[in-house]
Amino acid sequence: MPVSDEGTPVHVIGAGPAGLATAAALRERRISSVVLEKSPSVGATWRAQYDRLRLHTTRRWSALPGLPIPRPAGRWVHRDDFVAYLERYTEHHGIEVATGVEVDTVERRGERWTLHANGGRRLTAPVVVIATGHSHTAHLPPWPGRESFTGDLLHASRYRSPGPYADRDVLVVGAGNTGTELALDLAEGGASRVRLAVRTPPHLTRRSTLGWPAQASGVLCRRLPAALADGLAARAPRSSATDLSAHGLPRPGTGPYTRAGQGAHPVRDTGFVRAVREGRVEVVAAVESFEGPAVRLADGEEIKPDTVVAATGYRSGLEELVGHLGVLGDDGLPLRPGPRAHPAAPGLFFTGFTHPVSGLLREIARTAPRVARAIDRATA
Repeated sequence: MPVSDEGTPVHVIGAGPAGLATAAALRERRISSVVLEKSPSVGATWRAQYDRLRLHTTRRWSALPGLPIPRPAGRWVHRDDFVAYLERYTEHHGIEVATGVEVDTVERRGERWTLHANGGRRLTAPVVVIATGHSHTAHLPPWPGRESFTGDLLHASRYRSPGPYADRDVLVVGAGNTGTELALDLAEGGASRVRLAVRTPPHLTRRSTLGWPAQASGVLCRRLPAALADGLAARAPRSSATDLSAHGLPRPGTGPYTRAGQGAHPVRDTGFVRAVREGRVEVVAAVESFEGPAVRLADGEEIKPDTVVAATGYRSGLEELVGHLGVLGDDGLPLRPGPRAHPAAPGLFFTGFTHPVSGLLREIARTAPRVARAIDRATA
């Protein structure tokens, strides 16, 4: 008998794109669900992103199942438009969202799962879907002497706009999409000096070339072995438009698809390359340590920025939630994301934790119906 006929909904943890898409796919199969969200509204992670953020994936391949993103949002959707889309998506599909509910741990008791939530609440359900995503817990490296730094040190998750940093010397740490875009934002927004600390040079690509989005190449190569995809990428004509070797950012020695499989995605250029060439953003070595007002770099140089913005990524934060169940790998990510539940945890599913080069939102949209189908079969 389907779960919905028993009057007990599937519990989905996280009201971001993955959780909402899964709830919509369950509703399509007439399986009721409730989405538990610790924040006051859906899309909390997206709401907290920096002001200039636009998706690097196209509008078409960023939509969730059952509702396209409106055409007026443009090809590269702005943060605010995407948040508004998530709100419309929730309403369009009639998704039940319980806000202000933070789940601390999930335990298996008999044939059901028990969710321990804030306020002493204990919720039970036969099926749980965890959709809290990659960007759950901001990661700040334990640099030696970090606590002694007399300047301002903040994680990129706390950065919104360049206004507060006008006329300040700013060091951005981390050369991923967030780090390069924040460095550009600061350079355009009036910071007196902007440096970008790089440990591992990224692959730099245009967001689109002659109308062809970089994401489309990722979609075409999605199922190819990384080595083969890297070989095809190497045979493609190399444009000097994104080559910053002369400015301290050499091309990586490892192919883009191998790097993406390791979690380091190509950087989509939206003006960063030009800013480096014009000297508005300076590339420096990786951060090694702090001492008072000084930051020591890997090449021995010592600099004294007013502010350090650490674009050093996130952790899944799943250890406290389900770490005791034996379903996580050494990297803290699910061993079996998607429609296949781990044998040690029947009825527990994870979605939104894989990020292929073809695009996270596209992957979420493709995975949601598969998870819903697996739940339908498991509860029939």
